[in-house]
Amino acid sequence: QVQLVESGGGLVQAGGSLRLSCAASGRTFRGGGLGWFRRAPGKEREFVAGITWSVGSTSYADDVKGRFTISRDIAKNTVYLQMNSLKPEDTAIYYCAGRATTTWNYWGQGTQVTVSS
Repeated sequence: QVQLVESGGGLVQAGGSLRLSCAASGRTFRGGGLGWFRRAPGKEREFVAGITWSVGSTSYADDVKGRFTISRDIAKNTVYLQMNSLKPEDTAIYYCAGRATTTWNYWGQGTQVTVSS
């Protein structure tokens, strides 16, 4: 069974940092990658960051570029999201996602990130 388990969420003050982790089990995503989405209250889920598994190429949403860094640990089949200079508008539920090829169709349960002002 494919499972994506997020951890590392919590409450942090504006300007602070958090590191999210997502441990994948049940399969690998060598042909695709892992990434992060988020859903703020009253808003649709949006893409935050992604990384390909084979090469490690990264992509980011415009509003997190320069502040967030996605990385992977191949041996642990784990992806991380280092979030720096957090803003209240970053408050959301953050979901780990996986894609075997091009479609994001594996999802974690989410972890809450709350940034206070």
